[in-house]
Amino acid sequence: MRAVLFAFTQRGKATALRVREALGDAEVLLRTPAKLADERFAAYEGPLPEYAGTVFDRDALIFVGAAGICVRAIAPHAASKRSDPAVLCVDEAGQFVIPLLSGHIGGANRLARTVAAALEATPVITTATDVNGRFSVDAWAAENGMAISDIALAKRVSAEILTRDIPFYADAPRPEKLADGLVWSDAGELGIYVSYRDARPFEYTLRLTPRVLRVGLGCRRGTPEADIEAAVSRVFAAHHLSPEAVVGAASIDVKADEKGLNDFCRDRGWPVTFYTAAQLNAVPGDFTPSRFVQNTVGVDNVCERAAAASGGRIIVPKTAHNGVTVAVAEMKWGIDFG
Repeated sequence: MRAVLFAFTQRGKATALRVREALGDAEVLLRTPAKLADERFAAYEGPLPEYAGTVFDRDALIFVGAAGICVRAIAPHAASKRSDPAVLCVDEAGQFVIPLLSGHIGGANRLARTVAAALEATPVITTATDVNGRFSVDAWAAENGMAISDIALAKRVSAEILTRDIPFYADAPRPEKLADGLVWSDAGELGIYVSYRDARPFEYTLRLTPRVLRVGLGCRRGTPEADIEAAVSRVFAAHHLSPEAVVGAASIDVKADEKGLNDFCRDRGWPVTFYTAAQLNAVPGDFTPSRFVQNTVGVDNVCERAAAASGGRIIVPKTAHNGVTVAVAEMKWGIDFG
């Protein structure tokens, strides 16, 4: 986690140092007005709201001081639940920790509890689902690294779950116990569906997508990005897979300099891993063999073995299109409410 800690008094600086200890291995910037700067706390330049804007891409902003200072600093920059950082306010005596922004998706509520425990302070949590002890869909999705299909629908779920149980279904083994506010069902007007598949079992389906798919790729020398995109898109459409479920891609090391393949993965934010022929040959499982591929690169199948190399289970076998081969593996995953 990357965080910025602000303090405005000498006592606040002492509390800020205690907060930094609570953050463990996080990358923390310590900032304070110029008159209080020292070897530990660097001075921020210009008015506080202007400087806060320059660090609003951090994971967390923590203000040790009055809530009003914090609110005025962040007000010009708050934009979206999807993008805003976690923002906490801690009083300079370290008695209260208040999450003010991104309590769920940004993890401010969770961070507030961590900091409060370290300071022996009181976390002041005000979000309705937390106050009422009900399931918080956006917080749970964020904690489990799942993509939320529709923020507006997530808000509707959070509102209705305060008064009734919401249907919940997943393409994973049913957990022994569901969180408060959920009922296991694949029918109803409004419900939550956890899957890597692009499906909608409810009339209004809030899809939570776990990042559990790995895409194995093979291609001819010099294949352009557009051809790789077309091949992958055909596979995902045919099998109703969500691109948001992809955790990464993989291929053989002789393709490590393929511009089209690398550009395709970079443009989608998919980290790509390249394996040697020996590593791919060592992957256990039954794969679609090709004598031509064996004679060319020293392994009988690139895309399936590369997809499965991290321990995944092949759910889409080798599919060829216009000189590109694609396979998809599902990594082991499940549902856990802690």
